[in-house]
Amino acid sequence: MPELPEVETVRRGLQPHLEGQRIARAEARRPDLRWPLPVDLVQVLTGATVTALRRRSKYLLADLDRGGTLLMHLGMSGRMLVEGAGTAGFHRDPSILSRHDHVVLTTEAGTTITFNDARRFGMIDLIREGTAHPLLDRLGPEPFDPGFDAAYLAGAFQNRRSPVKQALLDQRIVAGLGNIYVSEALYRAGIDPRRAAGRISAQRIAVLVGHIREVLTDAIAAGGSSLRDHRQATGELGYFQHSFRVYDREGQPCPTPACPGTIRRVVQSGRSSFFCPVCQR
Repeated sequence: MPELPEVETVRRGLQPHLEGQRIARAEARRPDLRWPLPVDLVQVLTGATVTALRRRSKYLLADLDRGGTLLMHLGMSGRMLVEGAGTAGFHRDPSILSRHDHVVLTTEAGTTITFNDARRFGMIDLIREGTAHPLLDRLGPEPFDPGFDAAYLAGAFQNRRSPVKQALLDQRIVAGLGNIYVSEALYRAGIDPRRAAGRISAQRIAVLVGHIREVLTDAIAAGGSSLRDHRQATGELGYFQHSFRVYDREGQPCPTPACPGTIRRVVQSGRSSFFCPVCQR
């Protein structure tokens, strides 16, 4: 699943072509993705202007001038394709088949924005004005929020016996983190992913907060990580996978200079964790 850097990269690519634009035509070419599409999706979107394009955790949100918000999640294989007027530098990979174009928006400026999803694990929904959405209403703070600091995270970890890796993947504690970037942040902070969250000192938690922000900033700058399906809105790959220090590097030498360790892989709650048993304690 795309994590915060991938979704933020897509948001930034879409923003100039969708934010402030009026949707002249909306098409829903099937009734469902992971879940059924709203029955009035086309009616609500046609003629609406997108006043802001935001990200919350791993979700894209397009606020509408007529009230309400379009909520989108890319799932495992979802892509946002931008084509038409004013899209020089954007391209559609020939391997992206048009039969998987499920929701298509055409703006008055002549730009077409397509939600393409081969596996249909993505989702699109409407948040009605004045209501909360169940996928968003229990999310924790964003990693870049001022409120996500050492004091907050120490409080969230207090008395927790679960591994720190599992705690950081809990979207109620911090929103947007996933398997890749938690592994990378824990490596940079020198923390073993198996260590109980409640047994990490306040000083080390402060270091961890800084490295969480650092690794996310680096990943966004690189366009995210393209492991299987992620592409930027331009159609280009993300390149942060070339900067992985531990993720998917099982059996390789630890990249820390002079460290004799070898990257290990363990399974935690059904997910692979990669770490150096020498550097991370």
